[in-house]
Amino acid sequence: MPIRLENVGIAVRDLEATISFFTDLGLTVLGRDEVSGEWASTAVGLDGNHAKIAVLQTPDGQGQIELFEYIHPDAIETEPTLPNEIGMHRVAFSVDDIDESLAIAATHGCHPLRGVANYQDVYKLTYLRGPSGILVMLAQDLTKG
Repeated sequence: MPIRLENVGIAVRDLEATISFFTDLGLTVLGRDEVSGEWASTAVGLDGNHAKIAVLQTPDGQGQIELFEYIHPDAIETEPTLPNEIGMHRVAFSVDDIDESLAIAATHGCHPLRGVANYQDVYKLTYLRGPSGILVMLAQDLTKG
């Protein structure tokens, strides 16, 4: 049976701020909606599910993230995920210029957790904390260009 990753879903505190962050990095908004009703409650498993959503796509057309801001039930604040915690914890992007990407992230108040690492002169990479505490990995392939 073939399987394909459709998207990665991320609950956010502020949909507009998160869209701004990811579109500034180069993603494109494919669509926006507000979802609710029995079908949404059944699909997600939350009674009275009501959320604003946006689907964003990477420039190569291969990757998508779905952002959702809950209207009901209320969103539950959690501590930001640490890189060594079990479970889903980051979204990773390949970028052409990590310094340029970090400059864009900085305009949103987002900075590397520790700095930019060089992995065997093959990749420059870093983790940063994005909107709503999302861990974002940026990696530049040094063997290209």
